[in-house]
Amino acid sequence: MTITEKILARASGKQKLSPGDVMFATVDRVMLHDVSGPGVIKVFSEWEKKRGLKLTQIWDPDRVWVTEDHFVPSVDRISAENITNLSNFTKQYGINKHFKYGLGQYGICHTLSHEEGMVLPGEVYVGGDSHTNTTGAIGAFAAGLGHTDIAYVLMNGRIWFKVPETMLFKINGIKPDHIMAKDIILKIIGDIGTDGANYKAMQFAGSITKDLPMEERLTLTNMTTEAGAKNGIIEPDETTYAYLRERTDAKYSPVHGDPDAHYSEVFTYEIEKLEPTVAKPFSPGNISAARELQGTELDKAYIGSCTGAKLEDLRAAAEILKDRKVKIRTEVLPAAQSIYMKALKEGLINIFMQAGAVVGPPTCGACCGAHMGVLGKDEVCISTTNRNFPGRMGHVESKTYLASPIVVAASAVTGRITDPRDVRN
Repeated sequence: MTITEKILARASGKQKLSPGDVMFATVDRVMLHDVSGPGVIKVFSEWEKKRGLKLTQIWDPDRVWVTEDHFVPSVDRISAENITNLSNFTKQYGINKHFKYGLGQYGICHTLSHEEGMVLPGEVYVGGDSHTNTTGAIGAFAAGLGHTDIAYVLMNGRIWFKVPETMLFKINGIKPDHIMAKDIILKIIGDIGTDGANYKAMQFAGSITKDLPMEERLTLTNMTTEAGAKNGIIEPDETTYAYLRERTDAKYSPVHGDPDAHYSEVFTYEIEKLEPTVAKPFSPGNISAARELQGTELDKAYIGSCTGAKLEDLRAAAEILKDRKVKIRTEVLPAAQSIYMKALKEGLINIFMQAGAVVGPPTCGACCGAHMGVLGKDEVCISTTNRNFPGRMGHVESKTYLASPIVVAASAVTGRITDPRDVRN
C-alpha cells in the first residue's frame, strides 16, 4: 500500500485498503477558521431547527483547533461578528487551541498546522479549507472538507472517505539557486492540468524532495489543491522529525508506504531542466518561463499567503531585495506571528522596508481578494499565492501572475516580470 492507503487503513481499522474502497476513518485533528467556523456553526443551528439535533458537546475539544486568518484585521461589521461568534463557540465547547488575532501567536491556518506542531506524521487531519492539503508534507493524510462534513466530524470524530489513487512525482537532480518549490509544482500543474489529479493523492519523492527543507515541501503539497487532488503527501524522514522536534514533544507513529506499492501514474522530473516559472492569468496551469514574460509590466508585487510567506520564502525574497529598491507597490505579509518575529530578529523586515516594501500582519485578506491589498480594475500583480482565477485577488478585470518568492522579489525590483538570474547578474 502507499502511505496514503496505509494511513487510511490504520484510521479505519482495516488491514488493507485499495483505491476506490469506501471507509469510515477516525479523525485525529480538525481545523476551523473565521470563514469555515461560522459556516459550521450555521450547520449546527440548522440541524437543531430542522431535526431537533442539538449539539451539547463535541467529540474531543483537544483535537480541534481554530485560527483567525481570512478577515483579520476585521474588514467590516460582519467579519467582526464572525470573530465574536467563533470565540463564543470555542468557549462554549471547551476548545482551548484558539489562535486569536491580536493575542500573541496567530496566523494562516495552513501555516500554524505545522509551525505549531498541530498535526503529526501518520495522522488523519481535516480542515474547513481547500488548502488543508498543505500539511501532508509532514507525512499526514490532510484534506479539506465542507461545512457539513466538518460538523459531522465535530459530533462523531470520524468521516467517510473513498480511498484515492496515488500519483507519484519523482524529482531528481541538484537544485539550482534560481529554482524553488513553487517552480516545481507550477511545472507539474502545467503538465497534468488543473483537473489532472481529481480526487487522487499526489505523492512527492526523489532526491530533491529529500533535500528540500520542510517549508519548501509544504509549497509542493499546498498546491496539489490546484490540480484537484484529494491530498498531497511526502513520506516523513529525518528532516520531518527534526522540524517537529523544534515545535512539539508529542508522540506520534509515522507511516511509510510499502516498497512494492502501486501508483496509478509515475512522473519523473530532472530539476536542472526547470526554469523559473510563472502561471499566467487565469489558471495555475497556464504556465510560462519567467523570461518569456519579461516585458510584462506590473502594478504590484505580493509576498504572502500560506504558499509564499513561510520563513524560507521570506529569506529567499530578502536575498533578492537586499540593497535594492522596489519600483512597484510591494507588500510582504509573513504567514504567522512567530514567522514575523523570526524575520524581524534576522533583519529580514528591515531589508523589506529599506527596499520600500510595506510589511503587514499575517492575514489571508489579499490572497482571497477580501481586504488588505485587493487589486483594482486593470491592475496587474505578481504574487506568491496559489490561485489566479478572475477576481481572485480583487477586481474581476485585474490580473494575477503566480510565481516563487524570488521571481516576485526580482519583479518588484524591475517593475516587470523578471527571472531572478537577471537581477542577480
